[in-house]
Amino acid sequence: MPELRQTALELLAITDPKTKVDRVKQLFDEYQQQHIDLDISSVLNSEGLTLPGRPPKPELVLPLTVPKRKMDTLEGRLSLLHSLVHIEFNAMNLALDAIWRFADMPVQYYVDWLKVAKEEAYHFSLIEAHLQSAGIAYGDYPAHNSLWEMVERTSDAVIARMALVPRTMEARGLDAVPAIRDRFKQIKDDQVVEILEIILRDEVGHVLIGNQWFNFLCAKENLSPIKTYKELARAYCAPTLRGPFNLEARKQAGFTAEELSLLGA
Repeated sequence: MPELRQTALELLAITDPKTKVDRVKQLFDEYQQQHIDLDISSVLNSEGLTLPGRPPKPELVLPLTVPKRKMDTLEGRLSLLHSLVHIEFNAMNLALDAIWRFADMPVQYYVDWLKVAKEEAYHFSLIEAHLQSAGIAYGDYPAHNSLWEMVERTSDAVIARMALVPRTMEARGLDAVPAIRDRFKQIKDDQVVEILEIILRDEVGHVLIGNQWFNFLCAKENLSPIKTYKELARAYCAPTLRGPFNLEARKQAGFTAEELSLLGA
């Protein structure tokens, strides 16, 4: 019988986005049907694999060199949506990486990140289909790689990964997506608005998963979550958090009143 973490590693190495999306959905279903084993203790080896598997395009460029996206043109709106589909592709990859890379976590940890991978695959499919209806393919615009760079920097410690990817990098989406959604509301693009509302709803859950496992790991080692987060952010060169912040979404995603107060709330 196939094993979940080994299969997640194999899926992470797949370069074709459609194949990867389909296989992630299949893996989720097969695990739910108990057709997949889970070995939490095995130490897996990615030697010989290029991670993450990605298509030849988009061209990856520095964040400041990504073209500005003006909502008053169709080209600008498509470029903005392309940046979001790229984020969802990386988010699917980071969930797969969280599954295979870190051994000896509770079973629920792997179940949670498999759910995240499935939902990120769904988000990717939604945006990609909308782009294709406008004649655009994933890879037609350049993109930056900041999210995956943080995944790579935190590959040595699950507590750093939980602190700095879901509850830092992905939590920024909780702040940014409502403003993007509202801009599409203004031009009455109801299809994109619906997609963004699905993404925002699910991302609250993804950040909550990151918060829960970060707090679990802190409690396990008798660490202060706030002090530990600050130390990890400094050690791993996490980006400085800048507002405006979606405080209600962050609260739903498990940030405490004390953490929100440190944002200036």
